[in-house]
Amino acid sequence: MKVLHSVHPGDFKSYDTQKIRENFLMENLVEPGKVNLVYTHYDRMIVGVANPAGEKITLPNYPNLRADYFLERREMGIINVGGNGEVIADGKTYPVNKLDCLYLGKGVKEVLFASSNAAQPAVFYILSAPAHSVNATTLLSNAEAVKVTLGSPATANQRTINKYIHNEGIKSCQLVMGLTILHEGSVWNTMPAHVHDRRMEAYFYFDLPQGQKIFHYMGEAQETRHIITDNYNAVVSPPWSIHSGSGTASYSFIWGMAGENLDYTDMDALAITDLR
Repeated sequence: MKVLHSVHPGDFKSYDTQKIRENFLMENLVEPGKVNLVYTHYDRMIVGVANPAGEKITLPNYPNLRADYFLERREMGIINVGGNGEVIADGKTYPVNKLDCLYLGKGVKEVLFASSNAAQPAVFYILSAPAHSVNATTLLSNAEAVKVTLGSPATANQRTINKYIHNEGIKSCQLVMGLTILHEGSVWNTMPAHVHDRRMEAYFYFDLPQGQKIFHYMGEAQETRHIITDNYNAVVSPPWSIHSGSGTASYSFIWGMAGENLDYTDMDALAITDLR
């Protein structure tokens, strides 16, 4: 399991393009028949993808965790962004189709991933954070998710936010998770930008048309940088960094947070005119 260490904002100012990509961008997560995970030192969040092909694949345990099994002291959110699939948790099967979310609580010992059709494999995006309380394993379909539409075509940021794991949704210890779908013709996400010093965040971009790119913006508001990303790339965002993006075409992304609280609206807004 790859490890990403924390970066001080003062050090970040001296990073070139390659160093920024090495420290914040997570590529090549989708690999048929494998679970690929990245351990970050931002609130100990683990980010990755399970991509079952013809056979079921098992969530591994890792020496990094110093645990008897992966979820011994952790919780996990799973959102499928590929073909229909199933997650088997301690012997119980949950159908997790595209854009559905499954939460696994602390103490679940065995987790397997399967695709319903090997020709259209599932792509299970995974976020896992440490947990000190036990919450029930819960499946929430996209149709059941709380939805909020923001922005407008005039500012190219009309988007629908789908909330899954949050205060009014699936209960968790510290994980907050959902996804945003940009409407046709809109390319900006999370603009105006914000930061939240009490929580880290990770973005996972998907449904980006082939040949298109996304410019992910990060850094302190007065001195921003960018990372050019592809479909199925993830970016980790430190608490001191903005996290916003614009694409050369419409796309969707999963957002997930861990830290001090479960309040989705806990953020410090930044005026567009103040960005540099």
